[in-house]
Amino acid sequence: MTRFSGWTVTGICATALCAVVALGAPPAGAQDTRGDRQDLRQDRQDIRQDTRDIRGDRQDIRQDTRDIRRDKADIAKDTTDIRQDKGDLQSARQQLRDAQKSGDPNAIKAAQENLRKARGELKGDVKDRRQDTRDLHKDKQDRRADTRDLEKDKQDRRQDVRDLRQDRRDK
Repeated sequence: MTRFSGWTVTGICATALCAVVALGAPPAGAQDTRGDRQDLRQDRQDIRQDTRDIRGDRQDIRQDTRDIRRDKADIAKDTTDIRQDKGDLQSARQQLRDAQKSGDPNAIKAAQENLRKARGELKGDVKDRRQDTRDLHKDKQDRRADTRDLEKDKQDRRQDVRDLRQDRRDK
C-alpha cells in the first residue's frame, strides 16, 4: 500500500476543512449585497420624495406670492375707496350744513341720511382694508414658512444624494 506523507495528509485535511466551511456557511457578501441594494433603493425613493416636496414647496411659494400681490392690490383699492368716502363724507357734511341753513325739514332729513350712508361706507372700507392688511401679513408669514420648508427639503435631498453616493461606493 501506498503511504501518504504527513504533509500530504495535513494538506488534504486542510482543504477538506476549508471546503466544508465554505459550503456550510452562506457567503456574507450575498447578504451585504442585498442590504446594499435595499439601501440604494431606499435612497432613490427618498430623493424622489424630496424632489416632490421641493416642487410642492415651490408651488406653495408661487401661490403665496400671488396672494400677496392680490392683497396689496386690495389694500390699494380700499385706500382709494377710503379717500373717495372721506370726500363723500365732507360733501355730506356740507350738504347737511346747507340744509340746516335753508331750514327745509325734508332736505335736512335727506342730508342726515346721506351723511349716515357716507359714514357707513367709510367704516366698511376701513374694515375691509384692515382685513386685507391682516391677510397680507398672514400670506407673508406663509411664504416665509414655505421658503423655510423649501430650504429644509433641499438640505434633505442633498443628504440623500450623499447617502446614495456613499452606498454606491460601498457596494
